[in-house]
Amino acid sequence: MGWTDERVALLRKLWTEGLSASQIAKQLGGVTRNAVIGKVHRLGLAGRATPSRPAKRPVRASRPRIIGPSAPRLRMPSLQPSVVIPHLEPLKGEDGRAANVLTINESMCKFPIGDPTDPDFAFCGRAAVGSPYCADHARLAYQPSQAKKRRAAGEPDELRRMLRLAAL
Repeated sequence: MGWTDERVALLRKLWTEGLSASQIAKQLGGVTRNAVIGKVHRLGLAGRATPSRPAKRPVRASRPRIIGPSAPRLRMPSLQPSVVIPHLEPLKGEDGRAANVLTINESMCKFPIGDPTDPDFAFCGRAAVGSPYCADHARLAYQPSQAKKRRAAGEPDELRRMLRLAAL
């Protein structure tokens, strides 16, 4: 439906009364909310008699927090590594050179030693059975998950979680 002079006059009247674009579109019939917004913009009807925003809700007072006796705090054991891994130098071959990409095979430890961009970069080269790393480097490369570390340290995971939830 087009914008006749009567419809434009009604639009102006409803707009200045503070009705929303959706309400005006419903009263006019045959136009959408966006059509009303576009026409208002083209007519330059920026001001409004009353704001179309809904009234603000009153702020509800919060309940006072009841503070009761608190549960004793659990002491967290330190998660320091129990095994100290010594610094291992790369194993030297018969020619006095360390294992590199060209000399390493499947039974040798492939743990990188040094910076790969450095000319002295090498691999450990010690015996590795059933693993890409020797026993020392396997302990360094494969870290247990944090939950396993906590259980090994004797921390009760489920109890700690329930106490934390109860404190809320």
